Amino acid sequence: MAEESPFFQELKASQPFFLMAGPNVIQSEAHVLKMCRQIKAVTDSLGIKLVFKSSFDKANRTSAASFRGPGMEEGLRILKRVKDTFNVPIITDIHEPWQAEAVAQVADIIQIPAFLCRQTDLLVAAAKTGRVIQIKKGQFCAPSVMRNSADKCRAAGNPNVLVCERGTMFGYSDLIVDPRNFVAMRDAGCPVTADVTHALQQPAGRPLEGGGVASGGLRDMIPAIARTAVACGVDGIFMEVHDDPTTSPVDGPTQWPLRHLRRLLVELLDIARATRGRQDFHLDLTPVGEDFDPQAVG
Repeated sequence: MAEESPFFQELKASQPFFLMAGPNVIQSEAHVLKMCRQIKAVTDSLGIKLVFKSSFDKANRTSAASFRGPGMEEGLRILKRVKDTFNVPIITDIHEPWQAEAVAQVADIIQIPAFLCRQTDLLVAAAKTGRVIQIKKGQFCAPSVMRNSADKCRAAGNPNVLVCERGTMFGYSDLIVDPRNFVAMRDAGCPVTADVTHALQQPAGRPLEGGGVASGGLRDMIPAIARTAVACGVDGIFMEVHDDPTTSPVDGPTQWPLRHLRRLLVELLDIARATRGRQDFHLDLTPVGEDFDPQAVG
């Protein structure tokens, strides 16, 4: 197996966490340039490592009539301009194996969508590029599955793998985040990240006028999930951020407002500095005698 890439080592060394943030989808070149400039101004001021995120194609939209993005060729051109203009690494997702090589020419992290987290050919194609691979845990998967998905990438010769918790189906139109997963997914043998925005989706939970459904979400609960993830010691946070989320053509209900980004990140930094969430809590189960010291830190 190849050695870990310098960029992957940089992500692992990021303290107290790194941030993957940006609008869900590329709406226009001007918009993503604006978003990257403004998000980077916030993260630079706080000393947080930023990886800019946006998708060129949302291939798993609820409706075939929904906006999907500019497509791969134009989307990669735009992301390359963002990368060169602001000197930031890029994360974007792929849905089919043939996309991997082209996307790897621009993206520093190739993301595997949750619905596709077990697709061997997709994982292997992404891994063979040598880029960092972020695998989102399927909403239908146990956390233990992520070790198998990560192993598929490592077996293809790529040790640069992240696994991401993004919620678990709770009934037909809701997700729930089990904080135990932030710890259990460490069994995959790689850094664990938390998608604190998609985790608040309510899939196909919003009826549309004239029939059909769209996904809703619980934007106001994003801070609760983010606080929990950081307290549990995740290595990175994935957060979709928008300057006008109510007008976003994709996942508007679960994009965090840009105007509140700094306030939330400041709180998360405070939590990260206070928590010992990345340390194992070694339990002593021997009996306690009469000499018990209530002031002792066990």
